[in-house]
Amino acid sequence: MSPSTSAPLLLLMAGAAALGACQTAPAANAGFLSTYDGLETKEGTLRVSVRDRRDEGAAAAIERLFIAPAQLTEGAAEGVAPGDVALVLGEVDRQVCYELSRRFTLLPERAADAATARIAVTRIEPTGTVGSGLSAVASAFIPGPIGLRPPGSTGMLAAEAELVTIDGTQAAALAWARSANVVGTDSPSLSRVGDALQFAEVFGDQVGESFAPEGREARPVADPDPCAHFGPREQPGGFITRFVTGLYVPETQGVKPQPAK
Repeated sequence: MSPSTSAPLLLLMAGAAALGACQTAPAANAGFLSTYDGLETKEGTLRVSVRDRRDEGAAAAIERLFIAPAQLTEGAAEGVAPGDVALVLGEVDRQVCYELSRRFTLLPERAADAATARIAVTRIEPTGTVGSGLSAVASAFIPGPIGLRPPGSTGMLAAEAELVTIDGTQAAALAWARSANVVGTDSPSLSRVGDALQFAEVFGDQVGESFAPEGREARPVADPDPCAHFGPREQPGGFITRFVTGLYVPETQGVKPQPAK
């Protein structure tokens, strides 16, 4: 390692080690949910904030489900380009579809006899691309899965979701947030929304867990796949790209923008 390369890497390592990994702070209520009554903080989570509630009886009665396209709440993406916002919304749609398709029968359109999943992105904080590039360089010299990110270069995603019965009652609700850490396994990215895109998968996982009634296990993917319009579920190119470059590259992960409404 040359002196010109080692100096910024040492600064990166020192700054990151000083801050360490931290818990994501809960996001403020965005006003998207029909009600926030009864939301409880999920204890024991690392790096993510989860507040949710579920009416077991109402959720257990739901089998058929329509997922409304994700929305963006007002002021949720200040300083983020519209094209990047569309990527985040599209990825949230994809990951939520993947998870809910393993627990409910998904419908392509609204139906009077089907419940509805409502989703909103309530906060996008951009990823620092310069710092991410430096992190990718640093990862070549640091063994193991733990990476370092410069302070100020980490992004964030916050979102809310609710499961609404046929008669309009809220059967389940979720308020969620996840921030990248300066020390951890979050992959740096040269995309301004690289962190938000990666966290869409974590959010989708939590939507599935929060919406599914107790005892309803994940089921095999239906044939035909109700999420096929998002592309293949497996994206081996993304894994290879991360392994070779140390970066999260949206194009290799099958990320597509949400179609214009």
